[in-house]
Amino acid sequence: MKRLFITLFFFCLGIQFIVAQTITGQELLEKSIQYHDPKRNWDKFNGTMKFRETRPNGADRQTALMLDNQKGSFSLDQMRAGYHVEQFIKNDQCSYKVNGATTVADSLIQKFRLTCPQIQRIRNYYVYLWGMPMKLRDPGTQIQQQVTETTFMEKEVLAMKVTYEQSVGEDIWYFYFQPDNYALVGYRFYHDEAVNDGEYIPLEGEETINGIRFPKTRTWFVNKDDRLLGADILEKK
Repeated sequence: MKRLFITLFFFCLGIQFIVAQTITGQELLEKSIQYHDPKRNWDKFNGTMKFRETRPNGADRQTALMLDNQKGSFSLDQMRAGYHVEQFIKNDQCSYKVNGATTVADSLIQKFRLTCPQIQRIRNYYVYLWGMPMKLRDPGTQIQQQVTETTFMEKEVLAMKVTYEQSVGEDIWYFYFQPDNYALVGYRFYHDEAVNDGEYIPLEGEETINGIRFPKTRTWFVNKDDRLLGADILEKK
């Protein structure tokens, strides 16, 4: 029995190694998208995602993210420092409200960084992360075709390296996929890989919204010292 177990163990490792050697980065991405978004709903996604953002030594923050990808509209609804802050983009126009009012004191605009460039950055941040792996099809994304076998959070995974055209971004990303169904299980990014800066983000659990499998929990750690930065927890409607 022991010999049989060992044989099966190395057989499974061999199969995984073969997969890593034969699948390209683009093929891996498409298989992962097929798992997370089998009906290709992301491009026409129109819905609300509610999640709880936790930070060490800080209060949890409730956030509602509303997207209409066909129309390109975005809104973010949060309680921040006792204020109800809403940010919007519609028809490429930015706007905001604080406690329901569109006339906002300069001190609060500065406090919450309510400028159009910052609202656009916030939009890009949330849409990029919650739109994974579908957002890896965006123009300017450079998928390295070599897929490697490695470990991430003590799990055997398939890894794919992604860089971007300079006009899009300069960070280096690694995305990690479960070998059996190609689910995205985490990612890591560096500003400068040589100095091991940046962060890594394991994903756990799933919630299905509009036919898309989103991660239930996204937890952030610092690459250098494994320091916990926080977690984003997707809540059921």
